[in-house]
Amino acid sequence: MTDITGKVAIITGAASGIGRAAVQMFADAGAAVIACDRDPGVSDVVAEITGGGGRAVAMEMDAGNDTDIKAAVDLAETEFGRLDIFFANAGISGGPALDFTDATPEQWAEVLRINLIGPFLAIKHAAPAMKRQGGGSIVVTASIAGLRAGSGPPAYSASKAGVINLVKSAAQGMAETNIRVNAICPGLIETGMTKRFYDMARATGNLDKMGILNPQRRGGTSAEVASVALFLSSDLASYVNGEAIVVDGGLTSANPHTKRDPEAVKAAMEALERQKAG
Repeated sequence: MTDITGKVAIITGAASGIGRAAVQMFADAGAAVIACDRDPGVSDVVAEITGGGGRAVAMEMDAGNDTDIKAAVDLAETEFGRLDIFFANAGISGGPALDFTDATPEQWAEVLRINLIGPFLAIKHAAPAMKRQGGGSIVVTASIAGLRAGSGPPAYSASKAGVINLVKSAAQGMAETNIRVNAICPGLIETGMTKRFYDMARATGNLDKMGILNPQRRGGTSAEVASVALFLSSDLASYVNGEAIVVDGGLTSANPHTKRDPEAVKAAMEALERQKAG
C-alpha cells in the first residue's frame, strides 16, 4: 500500500464513483481527507471513513464555484493544519450527446464551468496553501475524450482537452515551488456517469461487450483510477509532472481496427499466391 501518512487531501466528486473510491483509498493510505461533493451523500462516505478510525470531513460544495473551492482549502488548513494534495475529480457529462446545431451556449458553459474552470480554481487556491508547507500534488480527472473525438459528448470532450493543457500549463507555472500538477485520462469506467450504459448492457445481456474494444476486453473500475490518483499524489511520483496518464485498458494505444482471423489471413495469402502463379 502506498503510504501518504500525515498528508492532507481534498477530493471533489467524492460522493460516488472514482471520488468515493479515492476517499477510501487515500484514508486507508494514511491521509486526512476533505471529501467534497454537492451530493449530500458525501456525508455517508465520510461516516464510513471515520467509523473505521480514519480522518475525514465532509463538505457540500460546488466544484465550479470560486468561493466554495477557497472554502474547501481553508477547511483543510483549519481542520488539519495543511494541504498536500488536491484531487480535482468532479465532473459532469452535460447530458446526452447533442448535435452541434442543437446544443446551447448555456449547456456548454455549465460543462466548462464544472469540468475546466473547476480544476483551474483548484490550482488557483491550492497552490498558495501548498507553498506554505513546501509543496504538494494536484491531480485532475481528464478523460480519453480529451485525447480523441468519439469518446464523449462534444462539450465534455472539449472540456477534458482543456484540462489536459491546463495541467501542462500549470506544471510550468509552478516551477520551483515543488508543486506537481498531473491529469488522469480514464477510459470506460463504471461510474454514475456511465451507469445508464452499464444498466442497458445488463438488461440486454451484453455486459460482456462493455470495453470489448480495448486489449483487456473489459471496462475499468473506479478503484483502478483512484489508485493512479494515489500514486500521483504520493512521493513515488516525485518526478512525474505535467503529464496526462491514460488509464483505459489500452484502448488508445492503437487506432480502431477489426481483429483478423489468422486462418482467414493465411487462406487469403495462399489464394493471392495461386493467382500470381497463373
